[in-house]
Amino acid sequence: MRVVILGSGRGSNAEAILEAQQRGHLGAARVVQILSDQPNAGILALGARFGVPVAFIDPAPFKTKLEGVGEERFIAAVQAAQPDLVVLAGFMRVVKPGFLNAFAGKIINLHPSLLPSFPGLDGIGQAWRRGVKVTGCTVHGVTAEVDGGPIIDQAVVRIEADDTLESLSAKMHAAEHELLPRVIARLSEGAK
Repeated sequence: MRVVILGSGRGSNAEAILEAQQRGHLGAARVVQILSDQPNAGILALGARFGVPVAFIDPAPFKTKLEGVGEERFIAAVQAAQPDLVVLAGFMRVVKPGFLNAFAGKIINLHPSLLPSFPGLDGIGQAWRRGVKVTGCTVHGVTAEVDGGPIIDQAVVRIEADDTLESLSAKMHAAEHELLPRVIARLSEGAK
């Protein structure tokens, strides 16, 4: 299974995927490309470390969504890698119908909440401010509804009385780093 990762930030989830791949824990999946919408994103530095091609793709003209010529550039770059799976790992743009149709049924996203609770931006902060006792992370199929696609798997994170927003964020990232590679491995072996 050929995997393309799209990310906007430092790339800790992509790093977890690549480390799982190095350890032989990514099933039949292999990361073949990392793309970012940010020219100086930390995720791009992972390429040299793990021997994976990386590229910045200009997302212009929009700041929060992938549409128009920016979407066309991303579609062309992803198609060139011939992916079986496109993983949105901290990709901070809303994908639109053109991209969704180009890779129908092949796009998954990692979201930092137990969907359907706390969709959209800052899932960890939303849960923290709401005062819930249990939150977690979700891997789901990507559809036109933001964070509304079919849930593939989830991991639970308990919020303890002595947690801070920072300690909760650290626990959430640890859960994400286990969940996402595990889901990719299962998908690569034909699981749904």
